Amino acid sequence: MKKTLLCLALFSSMMTFFVHAQKISGDVDFWSNYPHDQLADELVSRMSDEELLAQILMFGWAGAEPSDILNSWVVQRGLGSVKVFGWNTDDIKKVAYSVRTLQKEAASRKFKIPLFVATDQEGGWIRHVKGETSDTPGNMAIGASGYPIDSYYSGFYINREIRALGINMNFAPTIDIYTNLDSTVIGPRSFSDNPDNVGILGEAFARGSIDAGVIPTAKHFPGHGDTSLDSHGKLPQIKIDEKTLYSRELVPFKYLIDANIPAIMSGHLSFPLIESDGTPASLSKKMLTDILRGQLGYKGLIITDDMMMNGATIFAGSFHRAVTMAIEAGNDIIISSTTASLNDNMWTQNIHKMKTSDEFRTIVKNAARNVIRAKLEYFKSENHAPLYPDENTIYEFIPDRDGEKFFLEQACRGLSAYKTGTAFPYRESNNDRLLIAGPFLSLYSEGRKRYPNSSTFHFSYELRHDDSNLDNWNAVNLVSVARGYDTIIITVYDRHTANIAKRLKGLGKRVIIFSIMSPVHILKDFEWADTILCGYSYSSYSFAALFGALNGEIPVTGKIPLNVR
Repeated sequence: MKKTLLCLALFSSMMTFFVHAQKISGDVDFWSNYPHDQLADELVSRMSDEELLAQILMFGWAGAEPSDILNSWVVQRGLGSVKVFGWNTDDIKKVAYSVRTLQKEAASRKFKIPLFVATDQEGGWIRHVKGETSDTPGNMAIGASGYPIDSYYSGFYINREIRALGINMNFAPTIDIYTNLDSTVIGPRSFSDNPDNVGILGEAFARGSIDAGVIPTAKHFPGHGDTSLDSHGKLPQIKIDEKTLYSRELVPFKYLIDANIPAIMSGHLSFPLIESDGTPASLSKKMLTDILRGQLGYKGLIITDDMMMNGATIFAGSFHRAVTMAIEAGNDIIISSTTASLNDNMWTQNIHKMKTSDEFRTIVKNAARNVIRAKLEYFKSENHAPLYPDENTIYEFIPDRDGEKFFLEQACRGLSAYKTGTAFPYRESNNDRLLIAGPFLSLYSEGRKRYPNSSTFHFSYELRHDDSNLDNWNAVNLVSVARGYDTIIITVYDRHTANIAKRLKGLGKRVIIFSIMSPVHILKDFEWADTILCGYSYSSYSFAALFGALNGEIPVTGKIPLNVR
């Protein structure tokens, strides 16, 4: 009996080897029934240089629907991926229609390889797919509650919504550590200033995303939190040594790598004490191939941040050179927020290099193989976004009904008190005249649910550049109005609104500050305020929680996830 079982086991092993090793002949496409590794190898072996390069590119489009040139890239070139940016998403029915159209175009090609369709739906501040999708409390509110389950369900519900639109990849979670409190690009996108907390919460968010059927992407490797600069405009320099890199910045990435995160985004970030010539991490073979792949053992996809950002192109000298460097560094997918022309230098120069350099062609081929292998793993699983979403049914899923209840509860758990005084809790009184000041309609509507007799003062939301005149104009008007009230509730979320709120000092009024977004703006010159509550976003859920807490309905249990005192 034992010999029989042994023979059967050997026969089964031999048959498995034979199936895996058999040569594929005849027609084959993405949906052919072969093991993923073998099919990925076969597909790339049959692809032209043009098809291989196109497979590792991801383009966005401007406008409500994809342009003719983007359609041409998909149909004529076999573009591998598309990106849904925030400027084309107010009408989510059009988003679903566009995704369906593009996927059908991809399916019309001989290999029938579907598209990765990506977006940035981090929650909170960064929400590229707008329309009726949930405007959530965000990562810092999750960090303030400290519960991994809050992070898991945030990832789950956020991604369950975009999944309904056919979006199958999300550039989230952000696992940058809030190290530099002057950061304007990361801010409340970070969970915390504690590396381990960031890693734990980021891992939970990623798991929620996977369970919702969307591929998560941890970003921005190797860490964007220790700079006040935005790599959209300049190349940030983060002057830390390798010891600090490994003991701080890379800690969250280690958590996600150990959890088998399927994708990581490389950042346009310079670490001159590690790469002496200042090469951005996104273009650095040392950072991506030697450290991320070699030392950290990462096996998933590496995806660049937008290559149109100045942090990449200025260093490389040109867009096409930046793309070449990104490929050579070890990125598998190269993102451009705009669709290149069919004969752009980015295309012609890199095709030429593939035809004249066997080494470069092999790098492109391996990247294309990684992309196709990841697509086989995802699209042939039982839990993936629909290839052809039906725009007529998406309102059954968006906004997510279960998510709406959860996000309100999560906003309540994340509330933090920086300071409380005589105005906490604050209950409406006929003898007390209340003014609510800020730029958000949901601030007014949520406030009047508790304080129906309150008045409102509106000031501008988009306070760009260094417009001290506009700050002064808003402040003068606010002070003039505030003189007629006893208590003022005002939102503070950046240095402009902080400058406006400071003008209320010395009026002899009780001032309640709702700190939204990053709380760093309330750290200086606000000791005179009566009460300061932190809500971390301008979501209606956050305003509902803030007013509920101020009215004594909700206990304030969250802890500010930064060392701010």
